[in-house]
Amino acid sequence: MARVLITEKIADGGIERLRQAGHTVDVKLDLSEEDLLTEIKSADAVIIRSATTITREVIQSGENLLVIGRAGIGLDNVDVNAATEQGVMVVNAPKSNVLSAAEHTIALMLAQARNIPQANSALKSGRWERNEWTGVELADKTLGIIGLGRIGKLVAQRALSFGMNLVAFDPFVATERARQLSVELLPLKDLMQVSDFVTIHVAKTPETQNLIDAELLAHAKPNLRVINVARGGIVNEDDLAEAVRSGKVAGAAIDVFENEPVTDSPLFSIPEIVVTPHLGASTTEAQDKAGESIAEQIELALLGEFVPHAVNVAATEAVETVRPFLPLAEQLGAIFSGLSNALPEIVEIEFAGEIGGYDNKITELSVVKGLLTTVSDQPISFVNALDVAKEHGVQIRSVTTTSAADYVNTITVRGGDHAIAGTLIGLKSEARIVMVDDHTVDMPPSTHMIILRNDDRPGVIGKVGTTLGEAKINIVDMNVGRSIDGLGALMVISTHDPVPNAIAELLIETDGVTRCSVLNLEP
Repeated sequence: MARVLITEKIADGGIERLRQAGHTVDVKLDLSEEDLLTEIKSADAVIIRSATTITREVIQSGENLLVIGRAGIGLDNVDVNAATEQGVMVVNAPKSNVLSAAEHTIALMLAQARNIPQANSALKSGRWERNEWTGVELADKTLGIIGLGRIGKLVAQRALSFGMNLVAFDPFVATERARQLSVELLPLKDLMQVSDFVTIHVAKTPETQNLIDAELLAHAKPNLRVINVARGGIVNEDDLAEAVRSGKVAGAAIDVFENEPVTDSPLFSIPEIVVTPHLGASTTEAQDKAGESIAEQIELALLGEFVPHAVNVAATEAVETVRPFLPLAEQLGAIFSGLSNALPEIVEIEFAGEIGGYDNKITELSVVKGLLTTVSDQPISFVNALDVAKEHGVQIRSVTTTSAADYVNTITVRGGDHAIAGTLIGLKSEARIVMVDDHTVDMPPSTHMIILRNDDRPGVIGKVGTTLGEAKINIVDMNVGRSIDGLGALMVISTHDPVPNAIAELLIETDGVTRCSVLNLEP
């Protein structure tokens, strides 16, 4: 089993889940950069939150590293490009804290509007300052939402209940979808001009770094209030502080900062600015969800299965109809590779039948993963499969059709002189190879297989069986198929143990055998 390194506190339920799966889980908090480089060397997976930075150097030090898990949403502390280059999957828990973050946004907006922290502090210090902290209502005010994703939508729904008018800036949301949420889409500068409150819900990227700066704040409506529960660095803290001091902006409520942890900021000395120490996801419920979710993602990744929240895999879904075909697809790729002395320049993958009506990008990756596992000297994952194929000069072409012939669903891999097709049959969805090199067969895929082309005449099967018997090679299953044109035959044999090369040479020398491929596909 794998070793999972956890560098920050996550819910006990997630840790226990990984241990129950048989993995070794090492919880080592507050690691220095040097210690992290040492600990990562033997880790198959690492789980972090926001305080640990996974750099290119860390990733390159992870000799066994398969997956990096972020127990939360943001990934600005992970070098995703470096991970992708090394074939390391990066996963997160994007749904774990959305509700908590949305609620914290509303809490900060109310706290800022009614000056709750300031009044609380004054009263506890012995000062009754009822007239000092007069606030404003949310009703009939305009809320500008920058980023109408999962959290932005939740904030919009809650703001409607306060009687607020909603506008948003999000170039990736259709006008009709925004209208369904009772939101009017506006350009960013226009949003700043009409909004009484602005809340930010975008990822931190080079494009959003310092998005809210002095230039944009110059367009602000008088008495604007800014709320940020997204990521530090999206709001330029110096520019915001100056805008509040000058009276251009009425106030702000900030939960995230460019450098964390932080105890000294130009924002902290301004009474009109409410601050919290990155509490957006700090609820018991969110922590439990994040721990459970990231443990599930890590477990799937270590098993080599589809991971729904992998951010650097060129596939976004595996619907229930497609998901059972993923192991078959990988097996077909591996068997096709074993059939071929050299990989062809073009490999065509066809998805036919019911599955042809679905997105099969992840199924394609499964085929390519199997195709390359036996020919590449580097680990192949969903992350790097297509890149490694390109490095080997192999072009992958996928086609889909909802038409089906003999089976409800088939996956066919074809290239050069070889082809193989498979399907799932029965209530248990058992895998079957149904075609090899345009010969019809019916055979479960196996780790150890012999595929023979032979003359279609009596005695050949017996000679092959005798050769294997004399070599004490136990036959587990056997199927004989004829070609579509009726010329020649094909034998597919699965064996209990690997077939040595010497036996393969004896088989090819057998009278009537014209071609022999021995496949030892170690799991």
